Amino acid sequence: MEPDAGGLDPQDWTALRALGHRMVDDMVDHLAGVRERPVWQPMPQPLRAELTTPLPRAPSEPEAVYAQFRRLIEPYATGNTHPRFMGWVHGGGNPVGMLAELLAAGLNANLGGRDHAPIEVERQVIGWAAEMLGLPNETSGLLVTGTSIANLIAVLIARTAALGPAVRRDGVGAGKKLVAYASAAAHGCVSRAMDMAGLGTGALRLIACDADGRMVLPALVEAIARDRTAGLAPFMVVGTAGSVDIGAIDDLAGLAGFCRAEGLWLHVDAAFGAMAALSPALRPLLAGIEQADSIAFDFHKWAQIPYDCGCILVRDPAAQLAAFAAPAAYLRRENRGLAGGHPWPCDLGPDLSRGFRALKVWMTLLVYGADRLGAVVEQCCALARALAARVDAEPALERLAPVALNIVCFRFIAAAGDLDALNVAIVADLQEAGVAAPSTTTIGGQLAIRAAIVNHRTRSEDIEALVAAVIQAGEARI
Repeated sequence: MEPDAGGLDPQDWTALRALGHRMVDDMVDHLAGVRERPVWQPMPQPLRAELTTPLPRAPSEPEAVYAQFRRLIEPYATGNTHPRFMGWVHGGGNPVGMLAELLAAGLNANLGGRDHAPIEVERQVIGWAAEMLGLPNETSGLLVTGTSIANLIAVLIARTAALGPAVRRDGVGAGKKLVAYASAAAHGCVSRAMDMAGLGTGALRLIACDADGRMVLPALVEAIARDRTAGLAPFMVVGTAGSVDIGAIDDLAGLAGFCRAEGLWLHVDAAFGAMAALSPALRPLLAGIEQADSIAFDFHKWAQIPYDCGCILVRDPAAQLAAFAAPAAYLRRENRGLAGGHPWPCDLGPDLSRGFRALKVWMTLLVYGADRLGAVVEQCCALARALAARVDAEPALERLAPVALNIVCFRFIAAAGDLDALNVAIVADLQEAGVAAPSTTTIGGQLAIRAAIVNHRTRSEDIEALVAAVIQAGEARI
């Protein structure tokens, strides 16, 4: 492919066009045939070595580079498009979202600011998200890499709301000692957000959970009273909607009433649980989320949007602007022309350079509709209940936690000796065989096989295959 002099575009687009069509066809075939392939397979060391070459100085033909992708990369991906990928909480993606990524890359739009259609698309997606969760029409927000960054943004906004805009100039050392509160089952990124916000992980109080994995509200009340007596300044409570281990949802309505009475910022980490709002049957589990000051969640989990695409919603747009807006002469806003359209997204978060994540969400929601995505969420929860019933009926297996949404934690017990080590080995055996890919966690001090049903492609036969594979792997090691 000979480029134009001084540029990167080809002199003749014919060959590149043909290669692009082949890439699309190949990736459609890849998704259409996902069930026939292993869930995951380890990358052989000789192939890994091929990805440690020096910086390429000379050009290569696009066809040759694509051939390397097919041989070195495509067969050894994470595997979360597969219906029996049940490790962690990874969405399965969708074909329309895949094509939207191609369109977004073609436009190569920077959504940091200025006045153009891609930003309007993101604003519409934020509006749809607010509507989904019952927040006001004026709710502001951003699409970000994921809930980890969305939680950090929420902590920074709550910090500025508590200490005032001067904290951005003077730092947290000049103000009151802030402390925040979250469930003991909260995701580790909440603690990291406190760290990155300059408040310290020690300023996050982890509150005990009940038998269902929900934050104990009286324990929260006691912790806040204790900190106030000690001269500290409680400022934020983080509720969880879909805990990482078992999918538990805190009493969000109770937290909202308490925070409102105490003048505390209520943030909800709803990384995957937020999508339960799309299901009429499951939406009551999120009662109270509509009262939150901010909500973080991922479209790339239960909404099946291709990675990456997280979201932060903020009830009060002024609070978000106060935490991030920073005018600069070279980013001067105008009332007309391309420099219009203020406030810009860079006024609402830390990034000035931002990709067009919104297009894949916008197209997915328009093509499939919110009701169909809600049905996927319901189906995942129904499959989780079916898996729990199968585990309960199998003498060789033991369930270790209640099933709140879509996560089932269990273990193989038909053996003597170190059951933790045995179940770790079973999970690795299943992954390396390409049969299924659950993950592990610890429940009540015991190692659990953790199956998170998130993929829209998962069916009853995949649940049966997982149970059979766990028992077969366990018996083979007795």
